[in-house]
Amino acid sequence: MRYILGIETSCDETSVAVLEGRVVRSSVVASQAQLHAQWGGVVPEAAARQHVERLNPVLQQALDAAGVTLTHIDGIAVTNRPGLVGALVVGLAAAKAIAFALQKPFVGVNHLEGHLYSAFLTEPDAEIPFPHLSLIVSGGHTELVFARGHGDYALLGHTLDDAAGEAFDKTARLLGLGYPGGPEIDRRAKLGNPHAFSFPRARVEGWNFSFSGLKTAVRREVERLQQQNALDEATLNDLCASFQQAVLDALIEKTVDAAQAHGVDTLTVVGGVAANSALQAQMRAACNQAGLHLKIPPPKYCTDNAAMIALAGYYRLLTGERADYDLDAYASAPLGS
Repeated sequence: MRYILGIETSCDETSVAVLEGRVVRSSVVASQAQLHAQWGGVVPEAAARQHVERLNPVLQQALDAAGVTLTHIDGIAVTNRPGLVGALVVGLAAAKAIAFALQKPFVGVNHLEGHLYSAFLTEPDAEIPFPHLSLIVSGGHTELVFARGHGDYALLGHTLDDAAGEAFDKTARLLGLGYPGGPEIDRRAKLGNPHAFSFPRARVEGWNFSFSGLKTAVRREVERLQQQNALDEATLNDLCASFQQAVLDALIEKTVDAAQAHGVDTLTVVGGVAANSALQAQMRAACNQAGLHLKIPPPKYCTDNAAMIALAGYYRLLTGERADYDLDAYASAPLGS
């Protein structure tokens, strides 16, 4: 299994990658963020239509960048769950067509499993340490996963309401900062005081998370400040810093506690929110203090990308796993038990 083609269309990024073994030869991502910014969030039908228009050009670009043609491909990995069904179907149909035309095997990959493997894309010669703990934190997911081995995962905890990235986007929209909101909140938080506002940290059972109460607290504070005509730039930066710190405190505390409770020495933080500069710095400091090895992918592999899907598929294909042409797409699908 030399060359693996990866296809990712679960939400609003059209992505294709080529891996040679575990080495990324190309990874192309066509983002739809500018399109969806006009609506303040992803519109599923628009996302699916964009995938239809962009997939073939992105595929060719990825092949060209890798210096291969479709005839070199030995296997195909495609995201088929979870995500926007209309968007998933576009990538899945393409994977089936390529597999059929080449008479090569293909596998469906859980998008969350792809994120788990994203932390190791820059270490092709290193063995992935098992067991380890992973915090998947993105616009659609906030989950703690105990990875026992390849394809062997246990879900320890998840958000009971909003995902962390979703809370960032909704708060940014409330503050008039546009979409996607995470990068702008991160930027402004560097200019603000994280202790200016005392926002709540939800204490929920087990290793679960909750961010809806925090979002509501920010909304009430914004309404109060607007009534007093006191929402200036400095205050806006303080709101961003205080909100962000409340999210990070919850993520870091639960994740480090879970890692210690399960006796692992390696922790990965993956997903779009893993690119947040404050999360990276504070999680690294917390892990250093706790004696944990921390792995975070570079920003280009934090957001949705096909390279992580190809790597997850690579390990599945090595075991002999093969999908049938009746493989379907699913809007929701758990990772682990």
